[in-house]
Amino acid sequence: MKNEPLYQMACPIARSLGRVGDGWSMLIMRDALAGFTRFDEFQKNSGVAPNILSRRLKELVEDGLLEKVCYSTTPVRYEYQLTAAGRDLRGVILALAEWGSTHFSPEGRQMQLVETATQRPVKLQLVDSENGQPLTSDKYQMVPGPAAAPIMHYRHEYLQKKRAGDSTLKFSPPVTEKQP
Repeated sequence: MKNEPLYQMACPIARSLGRVGDGWSMLIMRDALAGFTRFDEFQKNSGVAPNILSRRLKELVEDGLLEKVCYSTTPVRYEYQLTAAGRDLRGVILALAEWGSTHFSPEGRQMQLVETATQRPVKLQLVDSENGQPLTSDKYQMVPGPAAAPIMHYRHEYLQKKRAGDSTLKFSPPVTEKQP
């Protein structure tokens, strides 16, 4: 279900969650990335109720992650194809699968990422594309970007001071700004 308040926030994570933050939307995108395109495929694979699936597919189309394409005119039938934005969600889905396999699969991996040609299992890791270094929290951090709203700057400055040891701080963001 769309979360309109998240759409309005300055934070790109909040904006993204406003579009795909509910479980059914993420499972639909998982299935679309795997190759499912038709309503009945999504419904049978995930077990989502048809009314919920209809609503989520409509929202994913509206948000530009899927495109509704007619594949039959007699009778009229549609399938859902990934857009560039939808295909770009692949890394997020892979990261969630790795995280879930690592922390929430005591019985072992239900799915794993493999190299297609050799079927060699691979471990997902985020790296700096310029130097190949892992994106560890001790070497990399998120900072306000060129278009950052004032609330994003306030949040960053507050956290910088807190990390530096200032224990007297109280988090008091400007009330006129939307929270990230």
